[in-house]
Amino acid sequence: SRPAQSLFPTPFPSALLRRKMLLLRKSICTGAIHLPLCFLMSYRFQKRETHHTVCLPFLEQGTGVEPALTAWEAAVIPIYQPCEQMEYIIFFVSFQGEIFMLSLILSYSLPNEERSSAMKRMFPMILLFALLLCVPVRADELTLDAPSALLMEKQTGTVLFAKDEHTPREPASVTKVMTLLLTMEAIDSGALSYDDTVTGSAHAASMGGSQIWLKEGEQMHVEDLIKAVCVVSGNDAAVALGEHLAGSEEAFVARMNERAKELGMNDTHFVNCTGLPAEGHVTSAYDIALMSRELIWHHPDIRRFTTIWMDSLRGGASMLVNTNKLVRFYPGATGLKTGSTDSAKYCISATAEKDGMELIAVILGGSTSDKRFTDAKALLNYGFAAYSLVTVTPESPLPAVPVTLGTQKTVQSVLTSENALLLEKSRANGLTQAVSLPESIDAPVEEGEPLGTLDIFDANGTPVASLPLLAGESIPRLTWSELFCRLLKLAYCGAKTLSVFHKKRSDIFPFYAHAYNF
Repeated sequence: SRPAQSLFPTPFPSALLRRKMLLLRKSICTGAIHLPLCFLMSYRFQKRETHHTVCLPFLEQGTGVEPALTAWEAAVIPIYQPCEQMEYIIFFVSFQGEIFMLSLILSYSLPNEERSSAMKRMFPMILLFALLLCVPVRADELTLDAPSALLMEKQTGTVLFAKDEHTPREPASVTKVMTLLLTMEAIDSGALSYDDTVTGSAHAASMGGSQIWLKEGEQMHVEDLIKAVCVVSGNDAAVALGEHLAGSEEAFVARMNERAKELGMNDTHFVNCTGLPAEGHVTSAYDIALMSRELIWHHPDIRRFTTIWMDSLRGGASMLVNTNKLVRFYPGATGLKTGSTDSAKYCISATAEKDGMELIAVILGGSTSDKRFTDAKALLNYGFAAYSLVTVTPESPLPAVPVTLGTQKTVQSVLTSENALLLEKSRANGLTQAVSLPESIDAPVEEGEPLGTLDIFDANGTPVASLPLLAGESIPRLTWSELFCRLLKLAYCGAKTLSVFHKKRSDIFPFYAHAYNF
């Protein structure tokens, strides 16, 4: 048996020994250089929110699949506070660097047969580490800094995560989501235009906090004011829009509270349209999600403003940089609004879209600005990693349903337009369908009237959802005159058919016609 060989080789002939030692020194130096470079690259990527690309190829080589890093980040980011992402980046990249150095040392210092054996022993450890990173996070594992938070899916309005979501808190400038909602509703209804000119009042110009330094008497287009509200959270711009729409800020705030009641925002009371500190000006994470959903779902043009990272006003004289860092650093970010005051602390209503699903993450009362963004990213990462939005379409053409005593014999069944299902990713594949419709339906039939259901099942046969099948058109009931005419028509057709029948029989059997006087 051959004795075990140490990491560094025993003496070889001088030329070979020098060559081996030179290669070993090179591998150690390369690894030592590689590790800080990986750290610097990861720090650079961390600033761009794409640091995981440094480690992704390494995990792919070990497992052969792309790991669910977003799910891992959602679980890990909140744990390593206050250093946020940097601590786990250092660990992750250092692990990669150590493996890199070790593999080079083994490559240059061990004989071929032992090198292969050593790598085989290392691979299970690498694979286990990679698989641990791929375990998806659960909602109850999310650790957030903020006292109130909520995650909602836009299209279905489903709440995916909630933490103290109904406690009234100061929203700071997130208030302006309602200001923007009323403004966009006025534009879509034709009561307001992007090209309309707004004149700044003394009251609007007196606003403190975030502003675009609007002067009394200065005129700006509605489009520029919306941009100022969305990008830099201009308080003066928000008041100018409110006064232009309602005549005064007080009248506009009354409209805000009225609209809040219509949306079911029961935890909300607005005192101003800016979010500046005021007694009794409160809302909740749930209510913010409601008005945010209304804004981005029914007024998608707002994304044209909320996704701006840098822009300008007044012909380039005033530069704008978005207060929402996620717009620049989070892939798929679509907005929406940040806010911070000493009393409200740090708040955000963050929206992002991926694979056709848009999520709304609301954070209220964050202790720092960075932790506010970290919490929002953790919620978004969790939602995108755990859920998917599936649009259901019939696998085959839907059948028509016979109509009794209707002006038409059948009515075509159609699937409801609300055919999107929010499912856990583990249940989203292998869905099956079953159509359930009655044998017939009595007239009259109204368009949109429920006829049956399209039942959805997962791969295990467990019911997932039941979508309504509706009447595709209206079919009136026959009137007495129409019914009488139809009976006459049936009688005539019956008599004609009978006459033809007897004529054919008389041609074959002459005695038949004589017997019945035909």
